[in-house]
Parts: sequence; structure tokens; C-alpha cells
Amino acid sequence: MIHEALGLLRRELVTYLSSHGYTTAEDIVVIENIGLFESAASGVNLDDKIVFTLVNIEEESTLKNSAFIKKAFSNPAQYENPPVYLNLYLLVTACNKSADNNSYTDALERLSLVIAFFQSKNSFSAGGSISGSTTSFTGEDLLELTIRHEMYTLSFEQVNHLWGTLGGKQMPFVLYKLRLIAVTERKVLREVPLIEEIETNFSKIPAGH
Repeated sequence: MIHEALGLLRRELVTYLSSHGYTTAEDIVVIENIGLFESAASGVNLDDKIVFTLVNIEEESTLKNSAFIKKAFSNPAQYENPPVYLNLYLLVTACNKSADNNSYTDALERLSLVIAFFQSKNSFSAGGSISGSTTSFTGEDLLELTIRHEMYTLSFEQVNHLWGTLGGKQMPFVLYKLRLIAVTERKVLREVPLIEEIETNFSKIPAGH
């Protein structure tokens, strides 16, 4: 589910950039580890790309103790463990390594478009995709996938620690918190027959007794 969520955002951003004149948007936006940017051994070229990197995952504590799911659409009823609801921290980097002298300002322009893209919608879903295609989404969970987001601001100390951990020099970036991504295996724990008839030991007592 995590890669589907990031894939949905990538396709939506590609569509958004294409509408703003970026004819090569499909090649510009990539899901990759930004820590490989300065690694010659990786063989990954991230020059002038917009890079999605997942930097942290946390469980949504308020939904941690959800009740078991009961699916009673068929006989017998089925019980499943509740989904794990996750918050994903997505680092979006506008890479600027290039021989072009305008590379850095171009990266800032792309980053501004990324921020405008997220500002344009409060949430993203497979059903409401602006890319116009949900053919790559299959299954109940994916079709119901909804991503809510908020910009997550780091202190200068946290920024320094983040890029130090990634092993590279800081580039233009923005960090978003993607809320309530549900992950579930849909594994049936047990099946219980549906109640079709109720028997009681009560009997009528004639009036006057």
C-alpha cells in the first residue's frame, strides 16, 4: 500500500506539471532514495529531477486499538484484524546538479510548483484522480485509498540531522506528512455462522395465573 500511495501522488504530480508546460514531466518525477544522489556507484542519475523519498513511518496512535473487522456480506461472517494506519513522511527534493548555471533557480521553480500542487487539493484518492486513470488500482483497499497531507516543518537542527543521515548536501526540499495510509493483509482469523433463528425457553403464562 505504501508504494501505491506514493505512485498515486507521483502520477498526479506528473499530470499537474504537464499542464504547466513540462513536456518531460514523466521523466522528471521519480520515486528514489535521495541518499543515492552523490553516489557514483549507484548508477542512479537524479540530476534535475523531483525525487520522492520516504524518510519515516509512524503508526497512528489514535487508531491503534481499533475493533476487529466483521464482514457479514456472506455466510458465514468473517473476522479480520483491523488495518494498521500509518503516517508517512515524504521528502520531496528538487535536485539541481547540472552544468547549467540556472540549475538552482530552476530547481526552486520546480519546488514552488510542487508546493502549489499539494496546496491545490486537500486530499488525493484513486477515485478522484486528475490523471484520469484508475486502471492500475485493483482491490477494495486501493480503490478506497485516500491520502490527506500537511506540510511538516523541521527546525534547522532537524534539517541538518536529516541531510546528514541521508549522506548528502542539502538541496531545495519540502517535507510532507501523509496521513492515515491503511495497510491490511485481509487475512480471515475465524468464520462464524450467521444467526438465522433464535430459540427461547420462555412460554406463555395464561392470564389470571
